[in-house]
Amino acid sequence: MSVKHHISDDFLIDYASGSLSEGWSLAVASHLALCPECRQRLYTMEGAAGALLDKAGESASEDDAWARFKARTIDIKVEEIKPHVATTAKSKAVLPEPLRSYVGGDLADLKWRALGRGAYQILIDTKDTETQVRLLRIPAGKPVPEHTHEGRELTLVLAGSFRDGDDLFARGDIEEADGDLLHTPTATEGEDCICLAVTEAPLKFSSWIVRLIQPILKI
Repeated sequence: MSVKHHISDDFLIDYASGSLSEGWSLAVASHLALCPECRQRLYTMEGAAGALLDKAGESASEDDAWARFKARTIDIKVEEIKPHVATTAKSKAVLPEPLRSYVGGDLADLKWRALGRGAYQILIDTKDTETQVRLLRIPAGKPVPEHTHEGRELTLVLAGSFRDGDDLFARGDIEEADGDLLHTPTATEGEDCICLAVTEAPLKFSSWIVRLIQPILKI
């Protein structure tokens, strides 16, 4: 597995600082479990933050230190960081931790709720009032209806893959979307695409039929 689409510096820095809400943190942590390169980026950022805090005087607030940290790390290039080499044995589980603990097991243990047209979802309970977290299963070769977003969305591929325009997202890849993106992600042929999706507002579908049933589907 070679992850090609990584979490942004902004999300990673906020994760390192502990300022992300639970839903966003779950998505980032699950991506990190599958992406050695981003784990190394996080390690580098945490090291830089620690050094900054050590150098900060007692009069400087922690918020000030983090502001300086963000300013210094925003230009970190992924290419300049050597990939982390995992020393533990590879897990056969499809769902990484901590996601597996949230849903109570791996794929074989899950109970899906039908969305129609062969798609399924599982809503994941969190104490987070800022985001909605779900697992999605999109049938092979089928699209998600065209939509844009009221806010931000993170979509992490756990199995299978999907295409969005010219980009292919496979296991471990994460896509960030917002209101500037109108798209129709489509699962590739051969295998259902299973994703973790985190949103901070309902999707804005182009189809009035989908909009009509959207409150029932809770998407």
